[in-house]
Amino acid sequence: MPVLLGFLLRIKSFNELNFMVKNNEFSKLLPRGTKLALIDATRNTLKVIDINGLSQINQHIIKKSVENKVFENGTIDGYTVAAIDGTKLFGSNKKSCPECLKNNKGKKTHSFHSGAVMSTVGIGPKLVIGFEMYKPGQDSASKDEGELNVAKRLISSVAKSHHGFVDVVVYDAPACNSIWINHCKSHGIDAVVRAKNNNNNSLRLAKTKTNKSEAVEVWEDEKGFEKVEVYESTFTMDNVDQPLRFVKFAIKHKDKKRTQIMIATTCMDMALKTLFKIIRARWDIENSIFNNLKSECGLEHCFVHGGNAVEAVLYLIFMASNIMQLFLVRRLRNQFTTQREMVRLLLKGLYLLKYRAELVFSSS
Repeated sequence: MPVLLGFLLRIKSFNELNFMVKNNEFSKLLPRGTKLALIDATRNTLKVIDINGLSQINQHIIKKSVENKVFENGTIDGYTVAAIDGTKLFGSNKKSCPECLKNNKGKKTHSFHSGAVMSTVGIGPKLVIGFEMYKPGQDSASKDEGELNVAKRLISSVAKSHHGFVDVVVYDAPACNSIWINHCKSHGIDAVVRAKNNNNNSLRLAKTKTNKSEAVEVWEDEKGFEKVEVYESTFTMDNVDQPLRFVKFAIKHKDKKRTQIMIATTCMDMALKTLFKIIRARWDIENSIFNNLKSECGLEHCFVHGGNAVEAVLYLIFMASNIMQLFLVRRLRNQFTTQREMVRLLLKGLYLLKYRAELVFSSS
């Protein structure tokens, strides 16, 4: 409980949390006489805590949000879309555990953890649905292959815990292959993936065919762009039974710069503008989850190593993030412009709870 409260208040270290516990900052939130453990006991508890219990709590948060119709209209044009991305976590040159990945830099060995995270993207709260850690010795050292293996375990876990919740999963170029596409379809989820490299012959042929065709749609002044030309074709990928859709968005920016986004997808009937929104919303997980939590909540900080501690800390950080997102978007309906302002008000509320009571007692 104190660790979860600490992450809601955006602590950057356990030392900061320890000061809050010693100063009885949480005393008015708990039953009278409750004594919170100091930080050494908290670290030891996190090493042996039941991970399944924490996972079930986060699952309950997601399921309750579904029951309360948070995602009744989907996140993008009626579809509930989730993004998957990998990130490095808890790097340290001093602390390590048996589950750490190793990176030798000169004479120093840098220990760290990595994982794949899935969150909702688009309109509404950005909720972390689940995450999966890299496992040394099981996952490839190659970033693309290792991350893909971890992501496959993640999507299997999410499909089992939240069956039918995610309609579409969007992922980066490493997933543009038959293994990932078949894995998504086996769980009843459509896939949208970037198609950066000519990583298989069927994709090369699809690109060539599309480049020789005429634009099927042209959008003027689309979401800040001067013009977007859309090209598409269908193709068959080796070892994938059903036809796939290849779409290229040729973008002309208002500063005359030109870029393009290419995707492969199993969504054969989805509107092209919806596909464009989905592939661009892929960055929501980077901006709303990783960047936010790394800068504001110490997601890269090595809080504690050993046993179940790393996964426990991640669950508590993500649960705090989910609660904050739901409170801001659903309860307050974005009356406050930033999460930082919300944290400031929470700290102010804690201060008033504690010292107002003391002033009343002393004056009486």
